[in-house]
Amino acid sequence: MLSIIIPALNEADNITNLLQHLVDSSTATNITDISVIDGGSTDGTQEAVSNFFADGYKIQLIPSEKGRAKQMNTGAKNSKGDVLYFLHADSFPPKHFDTYIIEEIQKDNLAGCFRMQFDNNHWWLRLASWLTQFSWRACRGGDQSQFITRALFNEIGGFDESFIIYEDNILINELYERKEFVVINKKLESSARLYEERGVWYVQYHFWTIYVKKWLGADANELFAYYCKHIRRKNQTAIAKPPVKSPKITEPIKVYSDK
Repeated sequence: MLSIIIPALNEADNITNLLQHLVDSSTATNITDISVIDGGSTDGTQEAVSNFFADGYKIQLIPSEKGRAKQMNTGAKNSKGDVLYFLHADSFPPKHFDTYIIEEIQKDNLAGCFRMQFDNNHWWLRLASWLTQFSWRACRGGDQSQFITRALFNEIGGFDESFIIYEDNILINELYERKEFVVINKKLESSARLYEERGVWYVQYHFWTIYVKKWLGADANELFAYYCKHIRRKNQTAIAKPPVKSPKITEPIKVYSDK
């Protein structure tokens, strides 16, 4: 049974469509819970989740400190499934994604992702999308989603919360070291909004720079500072240090629909 975990911060434009897509693309009996882990949204994301209902599905809105790693770890702690499926709020997995993941688990493939395609026809983004079908570590990223058994996730220790960015790759690197990673050859569609907003070559150059910086030994603070200076989307809220808890949600978990 899968727990779907979606970290979110000001995703009102996407979250309802994503939740409906997950319901339409899966079988309720395969899904233990769908958790939106909110980092303090101020744009109506929380209200959109609270107003969403799907018969047979347990939808949870969970408060968290800002920071994708913190949010995903919070989601893992407050979910019940034996398999965790981490998904970006602007990434839409293929139809029957739940079945594909379960089939891989049954084959003892304990972690992995889907191949990806961007929702943009720029030739470079099409090429980058095409490359994600291969198992090369350099082709991996969190926008391809991540499934992993709870046992393996706990054994690794979850996401490294010292990384505000690049946290997905830190976990992926650990999985590759353990030879526990498979790419499901089905297409997940991910938003190219950052590339459209800042420019394809601009964003790609700086992502490559972050990758090289980490390879050369840059620490979490250096990577985050570089990201804030060059890449962060214009409507993203800066992450306070220490992170500030959401003022709008006071209960640890609020369930809006249940099985």
